[in-house]
Parts: sequence; structure tokens; C-alpha cells
Amino acid sequence: QVKLVESGGGVVSPGGSLKLACAASGFTSSNFAIGWFRQGPGKEREGVSCIGRDGYRIRFSESAKDRFSISRDNALNTVYLQMTGLKAEDTGVYYCARAYYCSDDVGKDYEYDDWGQGTQVTVSS
Repeated sequence: QVKLVESGGGVVSPGGSLKLACAASGFTSSNFAIGWFRQGPGKEREGVSCIGRDGYRIRFSESAKDRFSISRDNALNTVYLQMTGLKAEDTGVYYCARAYYCSDDVGKDYEYDDWGQGTQVTVSS
């Protein structure tokens, strides 16, 4: 059974940092790209970042590219999203999902076929 589980969310002050993790099971995660998406209150879901199967192909949204980093440990079947310089507009539920390829446009959620349940990130003073 394919399963993706996000963790690491929480409440943080503006300018703070959080590291999210996406733990994969039920499939060989190194055969898939993993993407991160988020959905803020009253907003549509948007792509944040993705990382290719071997960890070399990496893409970010414009809002994330200078503040976030993404990495993966295929031995642990886990992908990480390190977020720094957090802003109130980063608030939302963060989801990870798997795809066969990490597209240049990280917002193509239709390319992702399995999703986690999400972890809440709240940036507030």
C-alpha cells in the first residue's frame, strides 16, 4: 500500500524555520520524484518544490526558491523540505506527493498520483 506521511509542521514566528519530512512506504521511493504542495486558508493548492528520483533535479516555486531547500534520503525513504525566513503567507497545510518526474512547473499537481494527509504550518507572531 502506497503511503506518504508528512511531519514537522507547527507554529512558528515570522522569520523562523521549520523542517518538514515526508516518509514514504509501500513503494520504492527512489523510483519517484516527490513534490511538496501547500494550501493556505481560502487559497487554492499550489506547488512549492519537487525533487527528482536521484536528488539532482530540483525545482522551486518563485515564492520558495530563495528561502526553502529540499533534499531526500532514499535509504530512509524520506524527503525533507527545509523552510527558512518564514512569512505569514507561508501558512497552510503542506502536502507531499509522488510523481514520475519533477517538472519545471512545480504546480502541475495532476502529475502526482499519491498524496499524504498533510501537516499544518502556521506562521504567526
